[in-house]
Formats: sequence, C-alpha cells, structure tokens
Amino acid sequence: MSDRSKESLLEENREQKAGAAGFPWIRASVFVLVCFAVIVPFTSVPEKLKDYAKEVYAARRAANTPLPPPKEPVAETTPEEEIPPLPKPVVVEPEEPEEQIVPPQDHTVESGGDIRKMYKGFKLKTHVNVDKGDLASQERGDEESYTAEYTLNINLPQPSKTMSELSKVNPKLDAILPGLSSMVEDAEVSGFYYNLYQNKVDRLKRDALKLNVLTTKHNFYDCETILNLSHPESKRKVLLMQADMDVVSDGSDGDRLSKMPDEIVNSTHYQPFTSYGWPKQTRTENPMVAGWKKRIENAKKEIADPATKEARKQWLKDRIEMLKRGIADMKARSFLIAEYDPFIVMPVNVITNRDDKHAAKVGDYAVVIHDGKIYPAIVGDGGPTFKVGEASLRLAKEINANSSPYRRPVSNLTVTYIVFSGSRDADKSAPDYKKWHQECTSLLEEIGGLGEGYELHQWEDLLAKTPESADEVEEDAAAEAEESGEDAEQEKAPQE
Repeated sequence: MSDRSKESLLEENREQKAGAAGFPWIRASVFVLVCFAVIVPFTSVPEKLKDYAKEVYAARRAANTPLPPPKEPVAETTPEEEIPPLPKPVVVEPEEPEEQIVPPQDHTVESGGDIRKMYKGFKLKTHVNVDKGDLASQERGDEESYTAEYTLNINLPQPSKTMSELSKVNPKLDAILPGLSSMVEDAEVSGFYYNLYQNKVDRLKRDALKLNVLTTKHNFYDCETILNLSHPESKRKVLLMQADMDVVSDGSDGDRLSKMPDEIVNSTHYQPFTSYGWPKQTRTENPMVAGWKKRIENAKKEIADPATKEARKQWLKDRIEMLKRGIADMKARSFLIAEYDPFIVMPVNVITNRDDKHAAKVGDYAVVIHDGKIYPAIVGDGGPTFKVGEASLRLAKEINANSSPYRRPVSNLTVTYIVFSGSRDADKSAPDYKKWHQECTSLLEEIGGLGEGYELHQWEDLLAKTPESADEVEEDAAAEAEESGEDAEQEKAPQE
C-alpha cells in the first residue's frame, strides 16, 4: 500500500473518532429516559399497562379454576349471519381479605365489668352524652364535668280479681272449688297486696346503689294477687293468695325428733324455732340445744382472747344472751319441723295484724292447691314483709320431689294458697294430721266443698311413735328423773 493510501486511511479514521467524540450519546440517552418518565404518567400508557397486568392476573386465576361443564352444541351460523364480536374479558380484581374482628367477651357482674347481663333480671340502658366544655385543666376540677346517672324503672303489677284471671295461672281452680266463683264476684283486693309491693319498692329504693343486693326480677314479681273473700251464705272469711313457692327448712322438736344431723345441730344459720309452738311433753332435750351451748362456749373463748377488740366482745356478749334465751325457749316448747310437717309461711305483718278480719294468724288452717291437687296445712311461721309464697320442705317435696332448701318446687305463679281466717284452735298442740284433714274438710264445705273427682290429700305422720319407741321415751324420761333426783341429793349432802 502506498504512503498516500495510508494517509487517506489515517485521515478517515481520525474523522470517525472526531465524530464519535463530538456527540454525547450517553447524556442523550439519559435525557430521553427522563423525558419519558416525566411525560408517560400523563398519557394512557400506565392505564394500558395496568389493564394488561389485570388481564394476566385474570388469565392465571382462570387457569387455576376448574373448567365448567361442557355446554350444549350451538348451531353453526350461515354466511349471511353476522357474527357478533366476542365480549371483552371481565377483569375481576382480587378482593382484599376482610379484617377479622374478634368481639370482646361479655363481662359479668362477678368480673366487675358490664352489668347489663346481671342475673337480677333488669335491663340496663345506656347513653353517652358529650357536651362542649372548657380547658381540660378546669374540667378536671369540676365535679359536674364527668358524671353518670341511672334510673331504675319498675312496673307495679295489678292484682287479678276475677275468676277468669285466677284460672289463667291455675286452670283447674274453678273445678276444684265450684263455690269460689260466687265469692270472687264480691272480691276485695287485700291491703296486704299493696303493702307487699310497697315494701318491695321501699327496699329497692334503699338498695338502689347496691346493684349486687337488689332483689331479682323473679322475686320482685312473686305474687299474682291477694284477695279478701267471704262466702255469700256461710259468711266464711278466706284470704286467697296466688304466688310461687319457696322452701323453708326451720324448726325442731325434741319430743318427736330427739336426734338431728350434726351439720344442722352445729349450723349457725338453721333456725330451731317456728312461730307455731306448744309446751314440751317430755323431758327429752331438743337436739339443737347442744349446738347452741357449743356456740356459747366458743363465744366465751373469743371474749377471753386478748386480741379480741372491744366492739367484737360486746357483740359476742349480746350474742350469748340471745343464745341463752333461745335455749330456755327450746327447753320449754316444741316447734314444727319443716322437713316433716306441712305448713305455709305468711309475712309477719299479716300474722300480727289485729284490724283486718281476713288476716291470717299463726295456727289458722289452710289448703294449698297446685296442679289439680289439694293439700291441707296450717299457717306455721312468719316471714319477711317483702315476699310471699313459702312452704315447708315437707309440703314442697310432696309437690316436687326434687325440692330442697336451695331449690324451690314451683317457680311460676301457679300456686293458690287459701287461708281460713280465724280458724285456729284455741290451744296449740303437736301436729295431728288426721285432725288437720278433718278441720280442712269442714272448712272447705263452708265455701262450697270440693268439686267432683277431687279429694283432700292425707298426710302420713313420719314421726309417729311406735309402741317400742314410746316405751323407750318413757324409760329415758324415768332415767333422767332418777338422775335428777340423785343430783339433788348430792347437792344437799354436806361437803367434807
């Protein structure tokens, strides 16, 4: 190659390098990319890219979905028919999973939380009012800036007064007592009914701020009616009451039941007395005396303890005096035993009333009607002035075998109590169930008698003494008398 040719090639090569060095390709590329990034968001390109991504997602989702069953064959179209365009695929955007909200567990009164579900039975309605206030530093010192109010609303029930109303809760009542209809025509609602519910309301007002001690809705509405009735012909006065039935388990009698379970004898809650009592017939000691003597000894030990405070000592001394009076009463009298004797309980203000001629008195004969059966009984004890519908455990178990001191036999207001006002015997004596049956039968006749097919229940005496047991009682009494005589002789003997 000639020198000139070499020079030409070198010159041509220098021109190419000069051209390459003269234009900034990298900077130009960067500039184009920046422009693209700035301008593209304002065009339809992003939307198209987004739609494309949705189509891809839908296609993948469809691929994972089971194929639908094959459709029936479609007839082929003729050349003349216009084939419609295929519809655009429906793009289904993936749904966001719903947030799993776990509701809080209901609080109960025992946990100190939400009191809307208290077993008391009332419904608590709440509402939060928010008003515009002042500075927080000032509102903090204002007693009225953060307050709560609650109102206890009560519907006072109306007493049933007609035979149809009485029969709603005791459907067989008119058939059991055919003469009752004529008595109800002139029925007078007893003042004891209104007094009962007034006592309930007063008690609620007193305990309004003590939600844990408010009476339950069930116990508030425990009485359907109390009526003063008189038979138009015999003029026999009757106190009729419809209520539920709770259980009482008090009473003791050493003459008929010389031994009782240790858990009862040593109980600080069991009451050995009933309002109905009579003079003791034997020298057999009431079994509850031993438990009360033990309580006295325990009280004396606590008083002697230097750590016992003076207020407690005074209370124990008063308690000892009460126990001594109770022991003296148990040594002098006998009482009904709820587990063995059928009797009912009336409020104290009823049995102590001297003005109302229809008022029930301790010892008055009565009948209890439930589920087509009639049970003879007596008014044997007095109870609180704010509740009704109590009967002895013996009567309760006869109505419902599952009854216990802690389980009522009848929860609904379906029990009818009829007390024959002023029918008690002049002298109180130990229960004689045959006599009770006879007396209640005669008294029922005075108000029209029992309906056809109904009869008065006959109680069995579960504590009746057999000849052997009667002899044992006499032997025990003789032995006690002999021991007492020996003790007296020893007391008279001079001390050495």
